[in-house]
Amino acid sequence: MYLGNQPALAYTSFAKQDFTTSATTSYTLDYPVANANEIALFINFVRQEPTTAYSATGTSLTLTSATSASDDMYCVFLGKALQTVNPPAGSVGLSQLSATGTKDATTFLRGDNTFASAGGTNTPAFEAYLSADQTVTDNVATKVQFDTEVFDTDGYYDNSTNYRFTPLIAGKYFVYAGASGESANSSYLTHINIEIYKNGTPYKFIQNDFRTSYAFIITSQVDAIIDMNGTTDYLEIYGAMDVTSGTPKLDSATKNTYFGAYKIIE
Repeated sequence: MYLGNQPALAYTSFAKQDFTTSATTSYTLDYPVANANEIALFINFVRQEPTTAYSATGTSLTLTSATSASDDMYCVFLGKALQTVNPPAGSVGLSQLSATGTKDATTFLRGDNTFASAGGTNTPAFEAYLSADQTVTDNVATKVQFDTEVFDTDGYYDNSTNYRFTPLIAGKYFVYAGASGESANSSYLTHINIEIYKNGTPYKFIQNDFRTSYAFIITSQVDAIIDMNGTTDYLEIYGAMDVTSGTPKLDSATKNTYFGAYKIIE
């Protein structure tokens, strides 16, 4: 009994062909070959140099110099060019591929020999908001403490200590925030600022003014596309307000003060 694929030939040996010579340079081989290196040609018991003394392709053998009828010529077939061997259908799996990246059912092989997600999703992603009004100092930029998460796909937003988003996947992120300012003690607001900070430095600033007449509530929104390195880069939101008197505060009603971001599919 034999386990596995049965060999086409159980045993084999080199085939030899004797030629009837004449005053010619052209002969016909018994078996097709790919090139002159697949046969060992002997004339008068002296081995000839392939491609120099002769060439061969298919069943055609061509000598550089013509033989004579008295010459003894034969060849030994070192290989037979029977067909081009291709892998059988379905025989190549993921383990045979040397491409980099994650090889699974959710990825595809790109032209640069790397695996990438097909389509992809906008993750990491998060959104958070204020659960209670936050008092701020008049005309002083204050970090907004978004303490309640709507969602956080990878846990990259700190909602209790630093109130910052630190994504550990490099790429471009769409970042957005909104703030609603409310005056206390029946004071009037003149403007509200909202700023995106990257690594502790202002990145983008929006100010909404209300100068024609005074108001009790002013809102402002900001957004940006920001490149993050996936290791140390982080984002925070700062807000500031100006009131005629009293203490301003960021309004938490109906999630009016919020902060979110998600990675853009590239």
